[in-house]
Amino acid sequence: MKNKEEIKEIVLQLAQAAFDKKGRDIEILDLEGVSMLGDYFLIASANNIKQSQSIADEMEDKAAELGMTVNHREGYREGEWILLDFGDVICHVFGGDELREFYGLEELWNDAVRVPFEGV
Repeated sequence: MKNKEEIKEIVLQLAQAAFDKKGRDIEILDLEGVSMLGDYFLIASANNIKQSQSIADEMEDKAAELGMTVNHREGYREGEWILLDFGDVICHVFGGDELREFYGLEELWNDAVRVPFEGV
């Protein structure tokens, strides 16, 4: 079982994977004390559906390198909103701004602490 710091390092590496594929508006939400769904949400946007699929692929590859597997994947074929559930980390990749704004996950989980991330 991973501790909180190990999970934080994993979510930061997944965020970097999204950044490497030109993901934008990357947000990491620390769900401790807010939700039992997982420890972190990672939310990223892409410019189009193909890019959202590429970001999801890169995050899955990085997770595999880190010894994690996807417990559940949704929306990959459509690519408009891809959900990757790694257990401790749940990633949301939006294929454009419209759906991300419509669902407003950041506002819905506004009690969650934001984890700083700047891609390199």
